[in-house]
Amino acid sequence: MRDYIIRRLLLFIPTIILATLILFILLRMIPGDVIDLMLASYPDYNIEDTEVLKEQLLDALGMDEPIYTQYGRWMGIWPQESGDFAGVLQGNLGTSLWQKEPITTLILEKLPVTIELGIFALVLAWFIALPVGIISAIRQDTFFDYGSRSFAIIWVAAPGFWIATMVVVYPAIWWGWTPSIVYIPFSENPAANLVQFILPAIIMGMAMSGGIARYTRTMMLEVLRQDYIRTAWAKGLNERTVIIRHALKNAIIPLVTILGAELPMLIGGAVIMEQIFCLPGIGRFMLEALNKRDYPIVSGINMLMITLVLLSNLLVDVLYGYLDPRIRYS
Repeated sequence: MRDYIIRRLLLFIPTIILATLILFILLRMIPGDVIDLMLASYPDYNIEDTEVLKEQLLDALGMDEPIYTQYGRWMGIWPQESGDFAGVLQGNLGTSLWQKEPITTLILEKLPVTIELGIFALVLAWFIALPVGIISAIRQDTFFDYGSRSFAIIWVAAPGFWIATMVVVYPAIWWGWTPSIVYIPFSENPAANLVQFILPAIIMGMAMSGGIARYTRTMMLEVLRQDYIRTAWAKGLNERTVIIRHALKNAIIPLVTILGAELPMLIGGAVIMEQIFCLPGIGRFMLEALNKRDYPIVSGINMLMITLVLLSNLLVDVLYGYLDPRIRYS
């Protein structure tokens, strides 16, 4: 196990470098340019001086260099103009082109909002999905089973952004009520802060719970057909003991895989929900930076996401070996 973890950690470096290289190039292929946006923000300037201003901004932002030089400086494998190495590999995500502040500081300010939303959605998803999946399996082909499967399919298929938009629009039309668009920090008013996260967390959690419930049902049905479960029934054990101690304990092991797959879903869902419900988290921050072509911020946030996904996948593999002693990595 130790050698396996070391190999996986060593693979992080080429994986992250390849991912960031693709990201860095794709960002600069997006139509529009940060220089043009900055020029448009100037209150008054002579159109004849546009080229001069462009050259000055390009030089000030270090964007007059070839793209491989810009990438090397951002990663920290190419020295800065001062001769120092200061980039991602040194723990420095750079500085915002617009706000002129360290990106790490800006991300740390927004990160608690996204974490809070993600935890609420994840807890809600598993709180709903596990009981529904288990009951559907032990009551197979009953009215509850058909209803829960239909319900799960609907939530998996329904676009989250559409549901969130309907939740905001229709109550405003019918009852004149809209969710609060002013973020309330937890330190100022804990109750109001939690209320503000209810709707986006429910929508995100329900979307994830559909897939988890279906997967739980499938794994429970597979385990319930095993010989040791029949032996447990033959010994006269009650249903609760058979289901919880014998069936669920073994069926939940493959469900650990979903934990690794849910992190990208949480991040993607946070981008949409934070924008619709005006939550100042990482997702909304990235959209604003993307609209302004603030490349260092978008690159830094995606760098964080890539690292979290890789670490979560490694954690899932380690949990597999812990939960099932038969699994060994050699």
